[in-house]
Amino acid sequence: MLFELRMILAKPLSKMYRSSLRSGLVPNEWKEAVVIPLFKKGKKSDVQNYRPVSLTSITCKIMESILKDEILDHLEKFSLIRASQHGFTKGRSCLTNLLDFMEDVTYKLDEGEPVDVINLDFAKAFDKVPYQRLFKKLNAHGVRGHVIKWIQNWLFERRQRVGVNRTYSKWQDVKSGVPQGSVLGPLLFLVYINDLDVDIVSKLCKFADDTKLNGGVADEIGVNKLREDLQRIFQWSVDWQMLFNTEKCTVMHMGKNNKE
Repeated sequence: MLFELRMILAKPLSKMYRSSLRSGLVPNEWKEAVVIPLFKKGKKSDVQNYRPVSLTSITCKIMESILKDEILDHLEKFSLIRASQHGFTKGRSCLTNLLDFMEDVTYKLDEGEPVDVINLDFAKAFDKVPYQRLFKKLNAHGVRGHVIKWIQNWLFERRQRVGVNRTYSKWQDVKSGVPQGSVLGPLLFLVYINDLDVDIVSKLCKFADDTKLNGGVADEIGVNKLREDLQRIFQWSVDWQMLFNTEKCTVMHMGKNNKE
């Protein structure tokens, strides 16, 4: 409907968006979400195997897309997103993530150096982002003024309910996290975990919340470097309240004579 009536609705919507951004106020209807569980893999009887996707206002998503483009242009202009991140960024994808990572691994293997690859998985990543810490990181990345004020209002006092087969739960308040299924959510998450690889020596690649770490383990020096990097990443997860799901974290040994 919005597309078919775009010539008529463009002007009133633009006025509404300008008013919302200048005042920093977001309509309550834009803060409501119906969460639909999408099955990923494994047993369908296990709730952990479902991804919660938030169905939100289409009108709000248009506003989000405008802000997202401006924020992304700012981040790219000043090269603020680290090169290790391949998710939700222009010119990068799952393919570039794999190519970049495998190039480093195959180079080490060709040199006869065994490699350990560690796959890390955040526990409920999008749902656990603490708001106040997120706002500090946005401010540090230069997202300020009307934009950050609007984002703060957009995230505060949100509520959601779960819908399955047209049956819905009661409304519940949302205390943390960025909405999965929103336009702004993934970008806010990228900013939040952007400094995950600060001071990391080993090769680290990220695709949104999926993180891979690898290092040569031909001797004790290489093993200790990889251990120290893992300790730094773990400490980051504790400091920023983004713990890992240890059950989904795995280690892959590649090559021969990998040191434990």
